[in-house]
Amino acid sequence: MTAFDDAFAPLMANEGGYVNNPADPGGETRWGVTARVARQHGYTGPMRNLPLSFARAIAKAEYWDKYQLDEIPAQIAFQVLDAAYNGGHPAQWLQRAVGVAEDGVIGPATLAAVKAADPDDVCLRFDAYRLQYLTDLSTWPTFGRGWARRIAANLLRAAQ
Repeated sequence: MTAFDDAFAPLMANEGGYVNNPADPGGETRWGVTARVARQHGYTGPMRNLPLSFARAIAKAEYWDKYQLDEIPAQIAFQVLDAAYNGGHPAQWLQRAVGVAEDGVIGPATLAAVKAADPDDVCLRFDAYRLQYLTDLSTWPTFGRGWARRIAANLLRAAQ
């Protein structure tokens, strides 16, 4: 198994199956994949029928590989994957957590800083920045309880 394989199951536990909540600006989703993202990746069927394997391929390409998560400690990689999948600014949160310039690109300087940092400290800072961002969203009153529980579960996972 790869680090991505180890991260994908708990990511899906955070996401659930099919959702079409009119209050969600992301719209209709299956496995956490929005219809817009699914269509960008060539999916043409009903969202309710989006295969888990399709969601997995999107997660690997768009949210794991894009952020070079094979290059960083697994507990940090999962936090970044989950945040990228859920929405927000995970590259900047990671960069802020390790004290490098926040350019939104995970490159050599960010990777070196992540590798040199204490993984527990990075996870704590990263999730703090994520929560600060989420509490400022207009959708916090509707989705905040679920987001807070999700991040709490992620912190518990990082502590294992």
